[in-house]
Amino acid sequence: MGKHIEQSTKDLVVTSIKQDGLSVLEAADKFKVSTKAICRWLSDLADNGHTSILEMNKLRRENQQLKEIIGMLMLDQEKTKKNR
Repeated sequence: MGKHIEQSTKDLVVTSIKQDGLSVLEAADKFKVSTKAICRWLSDLADNGHTSILEMNKLRRENQQLKEIIGMLMLDQEKTKKNR
């Protein structure tokens, strides 16, 4: 059986993932808990039919990457217009 982890620590880990965007691996390393435990805590919090915390963080990262790509494309487009 694994070691007991205080509820306050669980809450801190989940908050770090939800609000700070920490990945499960980063949180596991930072708080010295297993990734399996963190995934179980997150799963317990997820409502059926709603997007999980992990999925939300993944979507946030993808959204940020897309914004960066769009920004680069817009800069290239402006450069092309100026060179005409």
